[in-house]
Amino acid sequence: MKYLFFIVAFCFSTLAYAEDITIEMLNKLEKRSMVFSQELVKVDVGDTVFWKATDPGHNVEFISKNGVPEGVEKFKSKVGKDAEYTFSIPGIYAYWCTPHKTMGMIGFVVVGDDYSNIDSINQVKFIGKSKKIAEPLLAQLQQ
Repeated sequence: MKYLFFIVAFCFSTLAYAEDITIEMLNKLEKRSMVFSQELVKVDVGDTVFWKATDPGHNVEFISKNGVPEGVEKFKSKVGKDAEYTFSIPGIYAYWCTPHKTMGMIGFVVVGDDYSNIDSINQVKFIGKSKKIAEPLLAQLQQ
């Protein structure tokens, strides 16, 4: 019985390393009007994040200037369409909804527990309400 426990525990622990995450693009959550359902997620290299266009009028765009690890190509989804991205380069990815970036609709994905591009992320020029939203998220990334 003791061996069965270790086998089951090992299987569940290895399953936790690779997962896909769904983030909803929403018009309302709590008191903010335009948001991603999760603003900070951590994934492993090879994992996929799905952005679900739950509410209309949203998209996902990686912030190309300072907002992604070196070597990452431009990523911008169509407005009102689901999107997905499989992460192959470790580091921090900053993204926003292009039409609502000034309203604070931003998020971060940390890939492979790699924070090596945090200095670059700190140089991203968030605008409007995004500045206020980014501050506590960036503080979490620097802990």
